[in-house]
Amino acid sequence: MTEVIFGSRSGMSWLPLSTSGENSRCTQEMLDRMRTWAKDYLTQPLDEIGRDGPVCPYVRPSMRRDLIWVGRVAGVQPWPAYVRLVLSDALELFPKLPPDDGGAAVLRCMVTALPDLHDYSLIDDLHDELKSEFVERGLMLGQFYPGCSQPGLWNKDYHPLDAPIPMLVVRTMMATDFPFLLSRPEWMSAYVKKFAPALPAHVRNIVVDRLIAGTSTEVPEYHIVEDREPLKVGAERRHG
Repeated sequence: MTEVIFGSRSGMSWLPLSTSGENSRCTQEMLDRMRTWAKDYLTQPLDEIGRDGPVCPYVRPSMRRDLIWVGRVAGVQPWPAYVRLVLSDALELFPKLPPDDGGAAVLRCMVTALPDLHDYSLIDDLHDELKSEFVERGLMLGQFYPGCSQPGLWNKDYHPLDAPIPMLVVRTMMATDFPFLLSRPEWMSAYVKKFAPALPAHVRNIVVDRLIAGTSTEVPEYHIVEDREPLKVGAERRHG
């Protein structure tokens, strides 16, 4: 069983998504709801995405290895400074989560959920404010909430961040995150720092074009080409 993770400054606890029998009824209901959403939606294919495969190809192997931790911030109007402190704890804790090396390390995910929240602007504001800190550490910070209108990569009419529970999600930066980091030079700098040794030539060319382009210069759109054979974790494949 994966251990509970505790924030040193915020006192926040992140429980494994697999947790059952949690003492707090509200927390257990949230975990059950999130687990159902993950199984019935995130791990399933969806035509609207515009590509083959499940909505998120990493969720199923992450759940199978029990590498998703979920924390609950209660309250309809949680104190922004406290949520910011919780995320600061998450930033420090994430690199220490097991396993800290090997192929399975990229499957780790840390979710801070705010299930009672009604004003989702808090999610967007904290995401905008803090994302750069996570990207600089080779991590991604994602914002999810009901009705989030951020467009999908393959289908602009699909909204991948529209989720039943408001949350901020920390995960490892992947090479395929390149299109989500184009809007700020510091994000691209962090991406290149992490992946430059293994960058495909066409990605390196686009990075260079973006870095030297003027504000009025149109840079070619980047399209991800997914490998049919995903990275192996030991003798076991990460997908499937």
